[in-house]
Amino acid sequence: MNFDNFAQAQSVLLWLTFGIAFLLGAIVNKTNFCTMGAVSDWVNMGDTGRMRAWLLAIAVAMIGMVLLEYFGKVSVDGAFPPYRGAQFVWAENLLGGLMFGVGMTLASGCGNKSLIRFGGGNIKSVFVVLIIAVIAYYMTNSFPGSDKTLYSVLFLGWMHPLATTLSGHQDLGTMVAGATGAIGARLVIGVILGSAILIWVFKSADFRKNPNNIIGGLVVGLAVLGAWYVTSNVMVKVDGESHTLVDYVQQWDFFASSDVGKPASSRALSAQSFTFINPLGQTLGYVVSGFKHEMLTFGVMAVFGVIAGSLAWSLVSKSFRIEWFASGKDFISHIAGAALMGFGGVLALGCTVGQGITGVSTLALGSFIALFAFIAGSAITMKIQYMLMMRAG
Repeated sequence: MNFDNFAQAQSVLLWLTFGIAFLLGAIVNKTNFCTMGAVSDWVNMGDTGRMRAWLLAIAVAMIGMVLLEYFGKVSVDGAFPPYRGAQFVWAENLLGGLMFGVGMTLASGCGNKSLIRFGGGNIKSVFVVLIIAVIAYYMTNSFPGSDKTLYSVLFLGWMHPLATTLSGHQDLGTMVAGATGAIGARLVIGVILGSAILIWVFKSADFRKNPNNIIGGLVVGLAVLGAWYVTSNVMVKVDGESHTLVDYVQQWDFFASSDVGKPASSRALSAQSFTFINPLGQTLGYVVSGFKHEMLTFGVMAVFGVIAGSLAWSLVSKSFRIEWFASGKDFISHIAGAALMGFGGVLALGCTVGQGITGVSTLALGSFIALFAFIAGSAITMKIQYMLMMRAG
């Protein structure tokens, strides 16, 4: 998709993002696709239906990604965030994943589910979203009048030394076959692993009989793929040569005659797909800037699109309803959970969608660590909640 000027290309990118996110929000609301719910059903009832839907989304995104990359349709080595980065932040993936898993359990849903509930009229989720947004913003942006962030104050000094710098990308393909054989290895690993997941997913007769779980998993996986494709292929043509949007912005002074329309960040124009913690911070930045166009990003449009899609389905299905906190304990639980998701989602480089589906689709080792940490943190929290409930009873 080549365009004659940056403004046109950026507009198409943003509106396509909104459209895909709108569909994602509507379908997730309709089908009750929920990663926290998937863990809850499995741990508390032994029901794997929604867990299989989550894994179906992973398999679709993974197989689609390695095929698109093999045929040169996407390029995600320089993605935002840097899932395949040579800096292997395993401790942050692990701790952030555990914190996020605990947080989403306390707050009754992950970042994506909170946006879905926001669109459906759940006031509790409005508080959750706002707290995540503030923490995510200050984890990645300096405090006013300072050069320090929440990350630099609380985590940098003791977590950064634990990171390992690899000789190449951290995806499984590169680690097995090196840089020269990475694409072919990714294809083989992705297809085999994705197919194995699909076999397990559809092995369940109950799952095969549940159209909502199948539709939810398919649409979420395809939405992740669609975003990867769009952000990799919207380009600007200059003197007969095609340039990615991030490349254009990095050479703005050479290509453009003025700074009018220049985005605040070039990184946010890199190839990317859905994740919902850092984008909530971006959305806060967009709002407090007075809705400046240069602050409008893929992530901001994804947040707005999911809320709008969920709202649309809630109105069409007549399921929209205002929901408030059941008690003071419920309020504290949601606030604490939101804070943990804000910290954990940034540390882990994503949420249960951002790392658990989008990141895993790149076969990045850190994404797999984060995925298992999400599940472990949530499952352990549920077990503790159950024990406390039994004691109280």
